[in-house]
Amino acid sequence: MCMLLAFMVNKNFGFGTQIRKSPFFDSTVKWGATGFSVYNHMYIPRDFGSPEQNFWNLIEKSILCDVAVERQVEITGPDAYKFIQLITPRDLSKLQIGQCKYVLIVNEKGGIINDPVLLRLGENHFWLSLADSDVLLWAQGVAVNSALNVTIKEPDVSPLQLQGPTSAEIMVKLFGDGIRDLKYYWFKEYELDGIPLVISRTGWSSEFGYEIFLRDGSKGNDLYEKIMEAGKEHGLKPGHTSSIRRIEGGMLSYHADADLDTNPFELGLDRLVNLNSEIDFIGKEALKKIKQEGIKRKQVGLELDCSPLEGPNTTFWSIFKNGKKIGKVTSAVYSPRLKKNIALAMVEVDHSVIGNNLKVSTSDKEINSTVIEKPFYDPKKKIASS
Repeated sequence: MCMLLAFMVNKNFGFGTQIRKSPFFDSTVKWGATGFSVYNHMYIPRDFGSPEQNFWNLIEKSILCDVAVERQVEITGPDAYKFIQLITPRDLSKLQIGQCKYVLIVNEKGGIINDPVLLRLGENHFWLSLADSDVLLWAQGVAVNSALNVTIKEPDVSPLQLQGPTSAEIMVKLFGDGIRDLKYYWFKEYELDGIPLVISRTGWSSEFGYEIFLRDGSKGNDLYEKIMEAGKEHGLKPGHTSSIRRIEGGMLSYHADADLDTNPFELGLDRLVNLNSEIDFIGKEALKKIKQEGIKRKQVGLELDCSPLEGPNTTFWSIFKNGKKIGKVTSAVYSPRLKKNIALAMVEVDHSVIGNNLKVSTSDKEINSTVIEKPFYDPKKKIASS
């Protein structure tokens, strides 16, 4: 509410220069953004009205989201590939130029630091498109002690996400039919009226869509307006990343569903950890030990038996079985499509069996819940990868 009032009174609202505005900031305000959160030390639009309407806009037509907060870490230099492989447990030996990979970055104990998307722009040229943590500082610190010849910095790159079923038609209008050939988790360099871009078939929505990486911050509002204009006839709306669709799709939100105390195996992300090769990476010995000993916790899906939640949870809710605390709800929301409350939770392995009944304790009530399969919708990601 304070942010909303600040915009009504003062269009130059802000907390000072330590929190950065994106190149698209003015356009998002013009198009109706009234509330912002802070992510990676930047403002991210979080309110264009009803979150439920934003969800329907996403899954029925398309939305344009300012996600410049997914700040890029650029790694270049003769040893850039060796360095990237050092900081992620995923095998990158088959990663091609023009390809993206969802990767994990873990510390020496196997705890998750970040879960970015990695883009390979050249033989020794990479971007990490970040979730919410200071990977730039981590990477620079690792490089200092690695004896590898690399340069690590933040480039002038700011992504937008165009997500939803009509996004392909909008992109065709802007870039021509050739854009349809862009495959899931691949990217190409483009130019739009002199604006330099990288466009990938990725996104944080579990829907079909694109990420549009602006390579000149001075052109942010121009780019935003061009896309909105092209999308008029295809029902494009300004929007924000949808917590409803994100949780339906079982997508992680760093600091909520994963943190330094979470390891990949607890999240079922074994496929992103390569322990059976000679590739060395930070955290390998710790992850080997965790794998050998077995995990004590596991992420599960829950259905909450209560009236529709008014919004996502803003605190972790404790989970109990027979009076004993056995875990916590990390992300919860009401899905208007599924017509039920769904949640991602971390629980003791012994209580992670499908069909198990658990008690969830919020600040004001206890809720009966049942462990169910996740993701809750389109588990094979057929929509996003189509």
